[in-house]
Order: sequence, then structure tokens, then C-alpha cells
Amino acid sequence: MAAGVDSAALLDALAAATEDRIIFDLPGIERHYDALRRELPGVAVRFAMKACPVDEVLARLARRGCGVDAASPREVEQALAAGVPIDRMHYGNTVKSDRNIADAFRLGIRDFATDSLEDVRAVAAHAPGSRVFCRLATTGEGALWGLSNKYGCSPEDAVAILETARELGLTPAGLSVHVGSQQMTAGAWQGAFDRIAGVLGDLAGRGIALDHVNLGGGLPARGYRDKHGRALHPPMDKIFTVIREGMARLGALPGHRLGFVIEPGRHLTADHGAIRAHVSRLSARRTPDGERQYWLYLSCGKFNGLYEMDQLQYRMVFPSHLGAASVPAVVAGPTCDSDDAYSHEDGLVQVPKALASGDPVWVLSSGAYATSYMTQGFNGFSPLPYTWIDGEDA
Repeated sequence: MAAGVDSAALLDALAAATEDRIIFDLPGIERHYDALRRELPGVAVRFAMKACPVDEVLARLARRGCGVDAASPREVEQALAAGVPIDRMHYGNTVKSDRNIADAFRLGIRDFATDSLEDVRAVAAHAPGSRVFCRLATTGEGALWGLSNKYGCSPEDAVAILETARELGLTPAGLSVHVGSQQMTAGAWQGAFDRIAGVLGDLAGRGIALDHVNLGGGLPARGYRDKHGRALHPPMDKIFTVIREGMARLGALPGHRLGFVIEPGRHLTADHGAIRAHVSRLSARRTPDGERQYWLYLSCGKFNGLYEMDQLQYRMVFPSHLGAASVPAVVAGPTCDSDDAYSHEDGLVQVPKALASGDPVWVLSSGAYATSYMTQGFNGFSPLPYTWIDGEDA
């Protein structure tokens, strides 16, 4: 177990659990939030609630002054019900329909992310007089999930979008970036600050004064392993140093009076949630080339709690077999989908050879994206409904 990641209270709760469940350490999340505020004093924190849309988590963070980065009207409604004030929320999704914009505006949202002329015109039409901040594209290099294709625009487009916003009666309020989810390098932040600085200079030359820069998400969790089983060691001290230096640099630029916003998600919750699961089966069979291969099937997998297993190995504890002899195994979930497993070639995990069906398994650092990708609908959008052909002879 990674030192300093797993609290004694969380481990005790896992030991006491007799049925499968995910357990969140709310005090641990609070402590992590407080630590982030100490690292980045004066920065407004807007929790990316898609990472953990759990009412109790939202309420505890709200009581400590945290806001929310919402990506749909349903997320706005949930955050409001959990006690997050509307003036501590923004609509951070650049992909939104006219109805999404109008519904969010009706709920009280007045700050909208944008990255295209089409979207900013829609905001002007359906949320008149609102504030907009423009998302700049980044490369996503150095992150486990780069997020570099669907969102963000070029510096030239950002200037045109914010000029158009002003012409349409909106307030061009800010710029935003996202350096990629689980960003493992400080250099990605440095590159983002360079890009932001250039756009701020161009905007100042056009008489557009912004009031904030949104540094987006990307702050990593500490308790993961990569898909090859190697422990990840994000350089947190260096990352925070680069962010502080970058903010000071931007704050000294003429023509703007900038505040700063950040949108952590997994950074706050991943290491403070864990799943109590159980073994479905440990089996061995021959591969097509005749080699013996072990497979460990768990009661949860990609589709019910461990969606990010394509890029991660979650740390596991087998409390009934501590110190026992082990074998290398492919770890997989219970479904009939072949994607519901770690890599078959280089993702083997050492597991106790004596595991039996029903033995408990603790899946650590699984507090981010476990609930949202599973049952509540990612970003607040419900899973697609299903239907069937009602014909016996079809």
C-alpha cells in the first residue's frame, strides 16, 4: 500500500464490510482539499463533480468553501441540492445544446465555458448577458488521458471567440486549459502557461480585460499503478511550484486583473475511496500456444466500478491471504465482455494462489469515476435507454 494514501479509518471500514460496496473517506477528502488550498492559496477550487457525483462528497466539500465545475444542467441541480451555492458554479462543458444552455441559465448559471463561435453565439442567444471563458487546446502529453481532441481551440480562435462574445453582449471573462487527466509532468503546466500568456497579450491589445484564468483539471492522484503494474509517482512538489510560478507570471501581465480557478477531480477523491469486492473465481487454463495462464475474476470490473482499467492497475489487497504464495494472473471483471480485463500481455498481477470464490478483495484508490461511470451516468447524462423487437418469430 502506498504510504500516506490509505487512511486507517478507510482500511478499518473495508475490513468491517461483509458485502460488496464502495466506501468513501469523507474526512480524508476534506484533508486533501485543505492541503490543496495551502499549496495554492487564493485559488478558487471548483470540484469536477463528474469524478465523484456523490451527494455526501459534494456537501462536505461545499461546507469547506469548494465550488463545482458542472458539465450539464443535471449536475447543476445535484450540486444545488447538495448545498453548493450557484455563485460557486460554472458550466465547464464546451459541448452543450441550446436547451442545455437555457436550462443552466434558468437554474442561475452565469459563467459558461466555450471554444467555438457557434457555441458562443448560442450562449448569447439563450443565456444573454452571461460571462464566458474560452478553453484553449493543449497537447495532453504526459497525461494518462490526454483529452486533446474533443475540446479547446487555438489561440487565434480564442481571440476571435472572445471578441465575438463582447460584440454579442456577453462578458469575455477568462481563459481555461486542461493539461490532461492524471497529468504526470510539470512541463505540461509550463506549456499551458506559455500559451495562456500569449493569448492574454493579444486580448489586451484589443482592449479585452479578463478577470480570471481557469487552470482546469489534471492534478493527479498518488495511489495508482500504470497498466504495466508500475507504481506512479507524480512530482507533486514540482507541479505545484510550476503552477504558483505560472500564476505569478500571468498576474504580472498588463491589461488584466486576474484571479485563478482550478478544477480538481480525481486528485481530491481517488485515494480516499475504495471498493470492497470479492473473488468470483481464480482459474487456470492453457493459452493457444500451450502456456498455463491464471485468470482472477472479480465481482466488479470495467462496467461496475473499475472503468479506468484500460490505463490503470488498481491496487488490490487480499485480506484473507496476506503473505501467501502467489501466481501471476490476468485480473478481469465478471462480464462477458473481453474488454473487462487488464492487459493480457503485460498487465499480470501477483495474486494469492489459494484464492477461493467469495474471498474478499479490497480495490484501493478507486474513489474517482467509480460511481459516475457505473450507475449515475457520466457527467449527469443518463445511460441510453434500451428497447427490443416485440415479435416472437423475429
